Amino acid sequence: MASSWPAPAPPVAGTLYKWTDANGRTVYSDQPPPAGAKSDTVAAPPPAANPNAVRDLANQEADLRKRQGERAKTDEKDAKARADAEKKRAACARATTQAADLGASQVLVGRINDKGERVILADATRREGSAQELERWIKATTVRL
Repeated sequence: MASSWPAPAPPVAGTLYKWTDANGRTVYSDQPPPAGAKSDTVAAPPPAANPNAVRDLANQEADLRKRQGERAKTDEKDAKARADAEKKRAACARATTQAADLGASQVLVGRINDKGERVILADATRREGSAQELERWIKATTVRL
C-alpha cells in the first residue's frame, strides 16, 4: 500500500527570517514573522558543493585536450597523405606527357661517351631506352585509386 505522506521537498533557496518570539527564543523560518515582531533576513546557506566537481572538470578538460590532440594528428596525417598523392599524380602526369612527347618529337638526343664526346642517338635507340625508363618511372609513381 502506498504511503499517503507527501515526499519531502528539497530545500529551496529563498528568504530566511530570524526573529525572537514572545518567550525569548530565536526563531528561524522561511515564513515571515508575526505582525509586530522585529525580524532580520538571513542569507540562505549555499547549496552543498560537489566535492568531486574540481576533479570532474579537470578530467573533462583533459579528455577534451586529448581528443583535440588526436584530431590534430589525424588531420596532419590526412593532409600529408593528400599532399603525397598530389605529388605522385603530378609526377605521373609529367611522365605520361613526356612519354607521349617522346614518341611524337623529332628532338635529337645525345649522350657523352667515355672520351667526353657527344654522341647523337638514333631515334629508335632513343625511343626504346627512354620509353623503357619512363615506363619504369610511371609504374613507380602511379597512384592507385
